[in-house]
Parts: sequence; structure tokens; C-alpha cells
Amino acid sequence: MTQPPSQPPQGGFGAPQDQPPQGGGFGAPQPPPAQGGFGPPSAPQSPPGAPQPTPGAPGAPAAPPPPAGPPQPQQPGYGYPQQPGPYGAPAPYGYPQQPGPYGAAPQPGFGHPQQPPYPGAPAPAPGGKKTALIIGAAAAALLVIGGTVYAVTSGGDDGGKKKPVAQQSDDSKHSSSSSGSPSPSSGGDDPEDLNAGRKAGEAKVLWYKPAPDAPGGGADAPGMWVTGKAVVKAAYKQVFAYGLGDGKPAWSPLSFPQKICAVTPQKSADDKVVVAYMSGAGDNAKCNQLQQIDLGTGEKGWSAKVADGGLFDSALNVELTVSGRTLMVGRSESGTAYDIDSGKKLYDKEKYGAACFPAAYAGGTDRLIQVSSCGAGGSNAHDEIQELDPATGKVRWSQPVKKGWQVTRAFSVDPLVVYLTNQDKKAWNISTFTKDGRFRSEVKVDEKFGPRCGWAILERDLQGCQGVAADADTLYLPTNATASANEIVAIGLADGKAKWRVKSPADEPMYPVRVEGGKLVAYVQPSFDAGGQVVSVPATGSSHRITKLLQNPQGTAEIEDTFYDSVVDWADGRFFISSGRLSGSDQAKEKLIMAFGN
Repeated sequence: MTQPPSQPPQGGFGAPQDQPPQGGGFGAPQPPPAQGGFGPPSAPQSPPGAPQPTPGAPGAPAAPPPPAGPPQPQQPGYGYPQQPGPYGAPAPYGYPQQPGPYGAAPQPGFGHPQQPPYPGAPAPAPGGKKTALIIGAAAAALLVIGGTVYAVTSGGDDGGKKKPVAQQSDDSKHSSSSSGSPSPSSGGDDPEDLNAGRKAGEAKVLWYKPAPDAPGGGADAPGMWVTGKAVVKAAYKQVFAYGLGDGKPAWSPLSFPQKICAVTPQKSADDKVVVAYMSGAGDNAKCNQLQQIDLGTGEKGWSAKVADGGLFDSALNVELTVSGRTLMVGRSESGTAYDIDSGKKLYDKEKYGAACFPAAYAGGTDRLIQVSSCGAGGSNAHDEIQELDPATGKVRWSQPVKKGWQVTRAFSVDPLVVYLTNQDKKAWNISTFTKDGRFRSEVKVDEKFGPRCGWAILERDLQGCQGVAADADTLYLPTNATASANEIVAIGLADGKAKWRVKSPADEPMYPVRVEGGKLVAYVQPSFDAGGQVVSVPATGSSHRITKLLQNPQGTAEIEDTFYDSVVDWADGRFFISSGRLSGSDQAKEKLIMAFGN
């Protein structure tokens, strides 16, 4: 997910709203907890080393009224105070739920009605931990101009626009490691003896890597991809790959001339990803340089430059989305699709209809969702959701959103579950759709939910929320964590009602990671006297008893809790956690990534 310079992603899922706003829409996200990791956010905070905005200064987040209810967006790790997010940031749950644009007003459910500050404002998180987990997030870049959000995408080829040209990179082989790279020599060794004193029943630290050198103001370390042989991680100006079980370098680190500013949260079926890096180091530099990478070999494939479009269609920031073999590059008001394997340009998505501009994208295995902003500034201003054929760009179905409601997040692409906010009504709504784009249901559970969502300052970031999962029939949302254990609520997509709920097995927040093998896999954050846990819960049946899959060691709980804006994954009985942002501090012996297993 592309983040504001020197600022980590923040935000969280919104809590249920007080009174249902008229003409309800999709729900608003909540602010992130003051502590890291999954859970309700506290006032948004700046990442380690990030400059603090001056009150009243341009670009500084506006302070919303104190939240009073729904979950709010999560924020930087423990100990970093959080502050309300700027325009476009997810608002905390707590605004009254109202009738959505597609269905009747949600009925009250569990819990007390929540009242968040204003839609789009991050909510405070409990505690002061530093762990802020991001699980496979996808970002959609938007440009806010005059209160209107524009999508940041790559330009078209007609009408005088310059085509982005894909060509083979000069460096088709993996490049050598820079002096700031984590040492590849340690492999699976344990130089710090982190497994010393490990108690019976606790997992092992399989391996870990130090963070590479970063500027004093900090640097982004977006994404993390797990293949059948390696876990691959981007950090500042490099991409690293380590063997799953032993942590030995799978291939030499890839280096880039400027900092990495965006990545595809997903990888293709044949393990290809694309990263974007800055065009330079100056203030006028843009996030417009694309590079394809083969995760299996570590080789750089095709490269391309994203051209600017019209007046407001800038490549200052881009969003990268993968759907099947298609890479969609989003600019401010358009999108350009490429074949992710060859770099061949497939098509452009530009202005259509009554002043509708593509604003954001969300991708899945074979689904590509486009959200457009239509009629900006006019009496018929509204959002529109479309599903595109990833290979051709042809519109499969289109669904207009009621005026006043903005599609803020996509909690799931398949099935499609979207979260909407209404800034004027200070309301939110979560709605679900069928495969052919028909309204299916809206969430009717009156609860403070607390998924983690990233900042959305210059971008809408549809897939920037973590700690939420879904299968064909159920949506799994964590309740807002405060000072104690939270719950995960299973919500039926057929009727929007709660099917069951399960409480965290510890006095720490628990967040969904994914659904696999008929079970929900979740991560429980570490505490001061215990490491984190990976647990599973049967998704169907009458019993939803928690089974512990992994208990991380107490001896490394403090380290596990210091990963800033963490990215986590669970694969083949191993748990991986990596930083989403580096502090750049010479004093902090921060780690880039750790692996746990039995």
C-alpha cells in the first residue's frame, strides 16, 4: 500500500453507527488503536522517525470529534500516539448504521450503538504496542481535489496521451546486495540466542533478519509474499528472499535506484509481482517506475514508466492490483492494464458516461473491481461499482451507489463485501453482493468492529484493511479491542446477521488471517508475559472451540510486539511477521522479519 511520506499506514475498521442515516451506505472504517498489531486504533500516530504535522498546517490531519463507539482504524505500533486521520481516512465504527444504498436499514444487534467522530477519521487503539499487522493489503491511490477523490492510475494511449512502454529491464539478473542489506550469512543461525529459555509447548524462532539501513526519517517496507520455497519482502530500496524453513537467502537481494513506493499485495499464480519505485529523490519525484519480479528466481523481468494523464490524472502515486494474469495500475483518474508476465499493455480504463472517473481498484483470483467517482461537484455526484473482465476490461456489471455514500474499502473481493461511509450523516454501512453484482445483504450486527485499515490520504486504498476474512457464506470481523480480549464475529452473508462469535483466548486482541480447510485461522497479539498465538476455529457446525496451532515464545514477545505496521502470514505450519515500516534509527536494533514454527 502506498503511504504518505514518512508516515505509516493507520486506520481501522469502523464500529457500528448510532442511528441509521437515511439512505444508508456501506459502513465506515474505524481508527486504529494506539497500539500496534490488530485491534482498535487509538488516536493516529506518526511512524517512528516521521515528522509530526503542525496543527493547522496544510496536510495535517484534522482532529475529529472524540469517537464514541464503533471500531476505529488502527494506528502505528504501541507507544506511538495516534491522531485523527485526514480526509479519506477510515472513520471509526460507532456512527449509527443507516439504511444502505442497496437495502433496508440494518437492525440493531449485539452491543451498544457506537458513535465515531466522523466517517474517515481513524479511531484510537488500546494500549501502546508497536505491532500493527497488515495481512496482504492492497492499495488504491486517490487524489483529493476540492473534496473529490480521484483514482491514481496509468494513462491511456489515445487522445494525445503518452503510452507507458514496457521493456526488458537492463538488469534482468538479480543485483548484488547493498551495504545496507541484512546479512545473508546467518541463515537459520540464532546469533542472539533467542531460543534460550524456551518453555515446553512454545514454538521456536526458526530464523530472523535485521532491518536494512534506512533514512533517519524512516522508510516503507511494503508487502510480503510467501511462495512454496521462500518468503519475499520489500524494504526501502531492496527486495529480499529467504528460505521458508532456514532463512537462508533464496536469491541475492534486488536493488533499486530509488525507494520502493508501491507493490502488488497479491502475486500471480506463477509467482510474479510488480513493484513501483520513485522516479527520483526530489520533491517532484513520482511513484511511476514499474518493475516486474519473478519470486521464484529473483530475476527482474519487464519494466515500464507510468505516464501522466490529463490535468488531474497524475502518477504522483499509483496503486497496483493483480487479478489473474492482469496487472492493473491505477492513477488519479484512470487505469492501465498490463499482462503481468510479458508487460504487454492490454487496455486503458478512462472517463466514461456522465463524468465518471475510475478512482480505485480491488483484485482477486479472477475478479477485478473498479470504483468510480461520478459527477463530481454536481447534483448527481455519486460512486459507482463495476466488475471488469480482467483480460479485456469489459464491464461485467455496474452498480451505482446512492448519493452521499462513498465506497471506502473492499473487505473481500470474492465474495464482494464493501464498506461505505457518509461524511454528511457520519454513518457507515457494510453491504455484500452476489457474483452478478446484485445487492445481497447488509451487516445488521450493532457492534464495534476493529479491523485494521491503512491511511487513505491521497488514495482510497480499497484493499488496505487487514484483520478481516470471508468465505462463500460468512464474513469474519474482529470487535474493537480496548483494554482486554476482543471477539471475532461470524456474520452470515445471506442475511447480515451474526451466526456465532468467539472470544480471544488471551487478554489481547485476536484478528482473522484467512479461512482454509473449513477453519478460520486467526492471530492473537503478544502480551507482556506471553508470545503471540496462531489459532483456528471451525467455520461451520455447532462447536466453535478454539484450537491453538502455535504458541510463540514468551522470551521474544517484546520483539514480536515491536514490528511496526506488521505484515503477517501463516503457511505450512509456520508464522511469519515482518515490519511494514522501518524506523531508520541507528539505536534501534529492529528486525525486518521473523519466522516461528514447531
